[in-house]
Amino acid sequence: IAATQPSTNWHLKENARDHHTSKFSSKELIVRRGQAFIVTFNGTEQPEQNLTFIAETGPKPSKLAKTQATFGISSTVSKESWSAVLQSTSSNSVSISIYSPPNAVIGRYKLSVQSTSSDSSSPASLGTFVLLFNPWSSGDDVFMPNKAECEEYVLEEFGIIFAGNKNHINSFGWNFGQFQGDILNICLSMLDRSLNYRQDPATDLSHRNDPKYLGRVLSAMVNANDDQGVLLGNWSGNYAGGKSPSSWTGSGEILQNWKKSGFKPVRYGQCWVFAAVLTTVLRCLGIPTRTITNFSSAHDADGNLRVDEFYDAYGNHLDRAADSVWNFHVWNESWFSRSDLGPSYSGWQVLDATPQEESGGIYQCGPASRNAIKEGDVDLDYDCPFVFAEVNADCMYWNYDSATGKKTLIFSKSTIIGQFISTKAVGRDDRVDVTNDYKYEEGSTKERDIFKKARKKLGLEDKFDPTAPTPQEIDQKPDISGKFRVAGPLEVGKDLSLILVLANLQSDAKTVHVNMTAWSTVYTRRPVHEIWKDSIPVILSPKEEKQFPIKIPYPEYHQQLTTDNTIQVTALCHVEGGIQVLVQRDITLDNPAIDIQVLGEAKVNKEVDVEVIFTNPIDMELMDCVLQVEGNDLLRGILEIDVPPLKASEKSSTKFKLIPFETGPKHLLVNFSCDKFAAIKTFKMVNVID
Repeated sequence: IAATQPSTNWHLKENARDHHTSKFSSKELIVRRGQAFIVTFNGTEQPEQNLTFIAETGPKPSKLAKTQATFGISSTVSKESWSAVLQSTSSNSVSISIYSPPNAVIGRYKLSVQSTSSDSSSPASLGTFVLLFNPWSSGDDVFMPNKAECEEYVLEEFGIIFAGNKNHINSFGWNFGQFQGDILNICLSMLDRSLNYRQDPATDLSHRNDPKYLGRVLSAMVNANDDQGVLLGNWSGNYAGGKSPSSWTGSGEILQNWKKSGFKPVRYGQCWVFAAVLTTVLRCLGIPTRTITNFSSAHDADGNLRVDEFYDAYGNHLDRAADSVWNFHVWNESWFSRSDLGPSYSGWQVLDATPQEESGGIYQCGPASRNAIKEGDVDLDYDCPFVFAEVNADCMYWNYDSATGKKTLIFSKSTIIGQFISTKAVGRDDRVDVTNDYKYEEGSTKERDIFKKARKKLGLEDKFDPTAPTPQEIDQKPDISGKFRVAGPLEVGKDLSLILVLANLQSDAKTVHVNMTAWSTVYTRRPVHEIWKDSIPVILSPKEEKQFPIKIPYPEYHQQLTTDNTIQVTALCHVEGGIQVLVQRDITLDNPAIDIQVLGEAKVNKEVDVEVIFTNPIDMELMDCVLQVEGNDLLRGILEIDVPPLKASEKSSTKFKLIPFETGPKHLLVNFSCDKFAAIKTFKMVNVID
């Protein structure tokens, strides 16, 4: 080989097109494993059959750890190992096709070439390239046969996340932005900052061919616990010293901030932020991934497939249990095969980056096979009991007397946890319900059998549990029933109107003392501020139903509201001579609407005006108004616009210009916030033409 450094042509455009990596904005070659790519280089004066190539990754490459491969030119591609096939030669350049095996370690590689005829020559570097997972290749663990699903779960940069509660599902857009500027490099540096890498780099690298290993490692790295990972969680309702979790609109800003600060955790995240960032990282590396929202999601801290909630005599929800039921919780599903468990457990795997419980001593969760969850195979790796409980736990509601420490069961329910499990449709902005993929029909014999099977596998059937209610407690029947009905709009800025409906189920009169409270909560249903309370004596004639209107005016709740806009209303009914009845409802208030208009046709590299219209719905002035706009291929970075204060009922119009730089359907995300409203979000699809 000549003493001069060979110059390399990586055929960036053709290789990127063939490898579905054209969306990366990189000057470096990015390819997928298990598929050939073309390289041309000059400066070799050797006959090509005397050339040996070396591909290596990590600080201490070795053949044993699968982080180094040496290979010559052969006549055909080997499917099992790295190989090179000659494409063409000219007087001073060689074109070769390099093939990596479908189980190659992913990451940044250095490629060099050496002459085999002269021992003395040292290898000449051809440069670096990045190797990713390949869901388009049938030999890869992440192979996804449906091409439309590959497009959505690997290449789509826009997502929709579902939130709210089971009575009232709402959604917002998210910019995953996995192909933005520096995101790939940040994802690779995330791997090099993990605890596993710090403890033993060589072993960590040798496992980077395995999606289940990387999924687990990254579920730990996205939260800041244990390893100075990306995001610091905060569920207090007070987000001073950082950004409120509801104010983010995409992952790019979070990942860039993490890197810019010298890898200090970004403040603050809650479940959907952790899940969205993990989606970005896994899609970037080529593992098909989506976000999943589970409504009425159980956090079973003690692993008994039961969540206990405690209320005092006044109906206040006490924050004294480690267990909780969240209005919703967002996690991830990633698609890959489970060679460790067998083919029936392959497919979608649950990963959860929200730091809830430790697994193996650190805050990480999964991959748990979704099929294993459905079949109650909770003894399989990883963290199946926790995920099984999130969608299946039984719920126990207790009255707790703090003076005596005595707890009395109010009632138990086995059908409220795990409802309307939701994800975005492939190729459409719609909600798809996947509850049936997590469990058999609620209340069916099959579903109860699976629950018993799971309890048995966890050794809960044979163990006496002193904290469990007695069969007598579970079987007791209440004399009255109650429910809260909504009697007006559920909107921030409007009065909250409800009706408490109580019905006597017996044929004799009942005297009831009702204690009612309303608290603002975070979406995990953790109470934050008391808003309202009231007590009423009620006499119900035999079989009588009575209605009691409740009105909480906006000025009474607006200062107590958290950015989640959630209120929990509770009525604890003390029935003379009978058991207590708990009536409760979680309410999510909608923000007022905001409207986006694109004024004219959106064309590549041409200015187009956008107008955002918002009307102040309340009779107070809105201050500190800020509009935040982002959208892949429509604008670079995030646009922040200060909006002048808005008087009562005043309408504001904010105009700005976009210069789109790619054709196709693109999404513009808008987030408006001010002193009275947190994070009013909307998105608009913009079709960019040539």
